[in-house]
Amino acid sequence: MNLDFYKTQALQKQKEHKKFLDGLKKKPPKNLDYVVQETHEQVFEKVDCLQCANCCKTTGPLYTEKDIERISKHLRMKQADFEAKFLRVDEEDDKVLQNLPCYFLNDDNTCSIYEVRPKACREYPHTDRKKIYQINDLMIKNTVICPAAFEFVESMMKNLGK
Repeated sequence: MNLDFYKTQALQKQKEHKKFLDGLKKKPPKNLDYVVQETHEQVFEKVDCLQCANCCKTTGPLYTEKDIERISKHLRMKQADFEAKFLRVDEEDDKVLQNLPCYFLNDDNTCSIYEVRPKACREYPHTDRKKIYQINDLMIKNTVICPAAFEFVESMMKNLGK
């Protein structure tokens, strides 16, 4: 997977993508959630996250208290020890990873805590959610990081005839 190609394409098409997504926000088609789900499924038939894992290498998820509780229990660690070893508080007061790539990313791009991974990881790149127009800014950011997010926006434009 050529990440540089996707990043370049995403940056070149940012204005076009933003205009399209803003249009969805202004006047969402009646069947938007259905089209989103269909498009998400089509994209992930073609894109294999294990060939990429760019999200795990370049962006850290936000850790909720529930995530911390679940993961530290899984690792048989005290929550405070888990936080001290892996997390820091960022500028927005969110708990995030101290370092990237993610500590839990294996050499083969699998996740060592996949079954208990953070909610943010489970939902990424957010291409299967209802009312997709509520996360337009996030989607634009994700197209630069994630080939699937880029393909999703491109496919949505085709599927909705834009």
